[in-house]
Amino acid sequence: MKKQIYDEKNGLSYTLYGDYYLPNLEIAEEEPTYGKYEIMRKQFLKEYRSARYQYLVLTGKLTEHLNQVDKETREKVEMLVEQMAERWGVTEELKLQDQMEWVRRMNNIKTNAEEIVCKNIIFM
Repeated sequence: MKKQIYDEKNGLSYTLYGDYYLPNLEIAEEEPTYGKYEIMRKQFLKEYRSARYQYLVLTGKLTEHLNQVDKETREKVEMLVEQMAERWGVTEELKLQDQMEWVRRMNNIKTNAEEIVCKNIIFM
């Protein structure tokens, strides 16, 4: 039996230990720092999409995937907030007239936008 083999299907190398081939995995020394949406996506994958999570971990693509999800989520939330603020009449004029009302409405808009985007990106 060969001491080392390479599986082209999953891109992993294996080393023979006794009667078993074990994958040659490298563990990163420290976990990267994740943002809000990355943490939410990682937790969702762990709990509800464990096979996909394991695949991403084993292939070393988890951080790349989480970064992409975070970037896409932030962009869509920002775009939705702008569109919703315009549609609901939350303007700079309102901000000058009644700051607390403007803050209340913007917080409501941001919460709604995040809920919509998270449902469609993070929890899919």
